[in-house]
Amino acid sequence: MTQGVSRRGLLGAAGAGAVAAVGVAGAMVASRTEQGASTARTVPFHGAHQAGIVTAAQDRMHFAAFDVNPSTTRAELVALLKDWTVAAARMTQGEGAGPLGPLSGPYDAPPDDTGEAIGLDPGNLTITVGFGPSLFTRYGLADRRPEALAPLPLFPGDALVEAASNGDLCVQACSDDPQVAVHAIRNLTRIAFGRASLRWSQLGFGRTSSTTSSQVTPRNLFGFKDGTNSLRAEQTAEIDAHVWVQAGADPKATWLEGGSYLVARKIAMHAETWDRSSMREQERIVGRTKAEGSPLSGGGEFATPDFALPGRGGAPVIDPHSHLALANPQHNDGVRMLRRGYNYVDGSTSLGRLAAGLFFVAFVTDPRTHYIPMQTKLAANDLMSEYLQHIGSGLWAVPPGAREGEFLGQALFA
Repeated sequence: MTQGVSRRGLLGAAGAGAVAAVGVAGAMVASRTEQGASTARTVPFHGAHQAGIVTAAQDRMHFAAFDVNPSTTRAELVALLKDWTVAAARMTQGEGAGPLGPLSGPYDAPPDDTGEAIGLDPGNLTITVGFGPSLFTRYGLADRRPEALAPLPLFPGDALVEAASNGDLCVQACSDDPQVAVHAIRNLTRIAFGRASLRWSQLGFGRTSSTTSSQVTPRNLFGFKDGTNSLRAEQTAEIDAHVWVQAGADPKATWLEGGSYLVARKIAMHAETWDRSSMREQERIVGRTKAEGSPLSGGGEFATPDFALPGRGGAPVIDPHSHLALANPQHNDGVRMLRRGYNYVDGSTSLGRLAAGLFFVAFVTDPRTHYIPMQTKLAANDLMSEYLQHIGSGLWAVPPGAREGEFLGQALFA
């Protein structure tokens, strides 16, 4: 990422006369417009849809949820969204979060960019913003809250930590460089100071889904390929049907048309218990081979599973309670999701076990039809549930993209 002109260098080179002149102007160091911003590995920010949804999934993620401060007014919230939009547009194109950059501006004032991304390529950085159900209890927004935007229910087996769930606002920053993703969240948090505060955040590495057909299916921390049935960007008709909110879907929320819903679940994985399970048991639980990710009924990774094919003793070769069987579109009214989850490791627990798992992220057209029924079924019957525990949860409405001159969520506040 580019940097501005050095404050100290300018002051030192200019001499006392120049310093005096600058002092008359409020001690402002003249800053050049940032030039030469990297055009390598950038994703357009403006458009009909927010980037970071059908964009090719990057290697790293920093996800953050924010609470709007109780004293923040509607005008201040709108100003925050405007400021975030400007900063996000700049950072995704490899520029500093503010127009002065990390090294320019008043010498006795904080920089308008924190500087840890100086010299780094943006790495396909995308920044995606969403609005949580709690935001609509304020600011005269109650009658504009989408019917589908309600806190997710408590599913069987959930052990949710409130400090890792929900939030008025969410920001998903994804990049192929982890420091660039952290830089984005850090600067948006700094910009929000006094108007919104960080509620919780999560770092993710090693994507657990593919969002384009050119990407190889990645593996989760259980060692299995993950997200084989996830939607791909090239499946435009399926994306329209299962991801984007269509016109007329909710008369109260026309502002959300062209947007989506973001479901996030922090899922702890009991790695030590899983690691003591036999290969046969692991494959039975998943319903796929560990080597290729093929259904146990045969074929390649993307073969259609045959859930009626008998195995040993006449029972189906794919266990009806396997993860594959319960999550497959064949058993969920054809419902599909666009997944953008990541592996995570938060160190170790007090018991000396790995505090690791899956930070599940999915974009859907309606959580009531595309997530809640399936997760209810999985929580009650999935063989894998013995090795998992959902500890974080959240749902946000993701508005459509901002065009040049607009800010994210503008139609909501019109």
